[in-house]
Amino acid sequence: MDGTFAVVIAGAVAAGFVQGLSGFAFGLVATSIWAWWLPPQMVAPLSVFGALVGQLIAAATVRRGLHWPRLWPLLAGGLAGIPLGLLLLPRLDGPSFQLAVGLLLALWCPVMLFSGRIPRLQRGGRVADGAAGLLGGLTGAVAGFAGPIPTLWATLRGWDRDALRAVVQNFNLAMLVVTLAAYAASGLVTRAMAPLLPWVAGAVLLPVLLGARVYAGLATETFKRVVLALLALTGAALLVRALPPLLARLG
Repeated sequence: MDGTFAVVIAGAVAAGFVQGLSGFAFGLVATSIWAWWLPPQMVAPLSVFGALVGQLIAAATVRRGLHWPRLWPLLAGGLAGIPLGLLLLPRLDGPSFQLAVGLLLALWCPVMLFSGRIPRLQRGGRVADGAAGLLGGLTGAVAGFAGPIPTLWATLRGWDRDALRAVVQNFNLAMLVVTLAAYAASGLVTRAMAPLLPWVAGAVLLPVLLGARVYAGLATETFKRVVLALLALTGAALLVRALPPLLARLG
């Protein structure tokens, strides 16, 4: 159990700092560490809980407006995506989960790295925004990262830095609250996880505050690029780990 505590705390510390800095990505960072050793049925609730704690702290320290016209289509789609994710989560095994996380990291992170060079998307309107929210709700329920797909979508839309952070921050907060409540109601938050929750909350606190301070005082582009590059490499490593057992099943 000591090893589990160490892994959980390490993931929470790293993810808390990135969340405080960027307003999202707790689940991506934490899962990129936890997915190596923990089953998906444990990773997802811990990720949602830690992200919610971090999001509440970040929302209190780096406040932004709601930007409601941009936010509500994402929220509507996200609320529709959560039940789909809840149906999928119990059916995931370790290698399949690592494959899904690895693919997301390996594809999403390079796109975000080069998103400044991608032409801005102006079509689709609120329906397309809702579809991005639906995918965010689904991935939030499955693995605790509701923010990456809406963040990518908002970046491709060309939203400015503060508007993007505000929309994603409020979207994440709503998705995390609903998802954690659904986890508790469905029994996915088990007694075995209970001792880990205070450690996750404690490990998140200071890194989130430090990340929020860095966000307020420094340009973050270089740091974001380093984080995204490391996450992309982590995704590639997860793919290397997940593919042999999955291919063996096919053979």
